[in-house]
Amino acid sequence: MAGIPSKKKSTSPFWLRVWFLRHIQVALSSLGRLTRAPIGTLMTSTVIGIAVSLPAGMWVLLDNVKQISGSWDGAASISMFLQTDTTEADIDQLVARIKVMPEISEVQLITRDDALVEFQQFSGFGKALDVLQENPLPPVLIVTPTLKYSNPAEAEKLLKILNKESHTDFAQLDLEWVRRFHAITEIAIRAVIVLASVLSMAVLLIIGNTIRLEIQNRHDEIEITKLIGATNAFIRRPFLYSGFWYGLLG
Repeated sequence: MAGIPSKKKSTSPFWLRVWFLRHIQVALSSLGRLTRAPIGTLMTSTVIGIAVSLPAGMWVLLDNVKQISGSWDGAASISMFLQTDTTEADIDQLVARIKVMPEISEVQLITRDDALVEFQQFSGFGKALDVLQENPLPPVLIVTPTLKYSNPAEAEKLLKILNKESHTDFAQLDLEWVRRFHAITEIAIRAVIVLASVLSMAVLLIIGNTIRLEIQNRHDEIEITKLIGATNAFIRRPFLYSGFWYGLLG
């Protein structure tokens, strides 16, 4: 009785090694069959590669678009119109206070003089504005939030916070453009998910059809193997490895 456990311990690694070596043998044999038909293997692998890389490339493209969108002009930027009597010292303190906020990426100051010059250039009333005795335009802070706070929900929260800042007359945000951009992005993401699902099904069908044709070509071999006592797992094994190699090559 004492010798039985030691016998099991000695045979268990042996059967594990046989099982492992058998799988390696079948995997290499399946790979050898594919290499003996290089044109068919190349065509199938190419189709699988295109079906896999297309949605992956589109997803990477969308991710890059979302990342660079924060640097586009007008991408969720908030315009803070300050009170006309705000002094330069008050503006400097306000800018310094806003810059340290974790939600803010950049703050740009447009002084009253700069705003008047820009208005004269683009409004078409340059000469008419020369008759004004004083500059009616207020100083403006262009606040750009970080990418995390550029979506409509977070931008609205940030807008409420900036409206409460001292010396702020009012702050505004072009939410319509932001909502439109994020809606387009969400639609594109869903389209990529649908396309990836369809192409994934196509990959499975391609591999399944290829293996089905392989089974038909080896029908006689399978029948003989079955007659001499081969199990279903033994017969399935080379075809499963063929599918694995097709997926890996693709």
